[in-house]
Amino acid sequence: MQRVPMTTAGAEALRKELDQLKKVDRPRISAAIAEAREHGDLKENAEYHAAREQQGFCEGRIQDIESKLSNAQIIDITSIQNTGKVIFGVTVTIVDVDSDEEKVYQIVGDDEADIKSGKLSVNSPIARGLIGREEGDTVQIDTPGGTKEYEVDKVEHL
Repeated sequence: MQRVPMTTAGAEALRKELDQLKKVDRPRISAAIAEAREHGDLKENAEYHAAREQQGFCEGRIQDIESKLSNAQIIDITSIQNTGKVIFGVTVTIVDVDSDEEKVYQIVGDDEADIKSGKLSVNSPIARGLIGREEGDTVQIDTPGGTKEYEVDKVEHL
């Protein structure tokens, strides 16, 4: 199995979701199934079928999270010395050379990526173009909108 990089915050979020699913959602769904069974005929019992479907989704998500956590290589970026180089987990400030627009991204694992909150997947075109670069470097990145030129302004280990 290949190890998948994940930040400590991403791993903690998955552990919290797993805890919620196992300790809150799973018992709630089991109680709903038991209650629906008491209503009689299971063939025409919509509540029973809905609860069973919820149970399937819940169990599938539990397996998915457990698999992700077992294959995760959890990286604590705060314990790594800042060399000014873009690596997994850092927060990088880049400037669009053409428009002077500044963007701040944290480079995270695929499961943690959320562009709206500034979390960029390590496998995205921008992140792949930035990995290994240093503060002050200029990089050309092929994006769906065409080739863009960015300058690496700042690299932080937050």
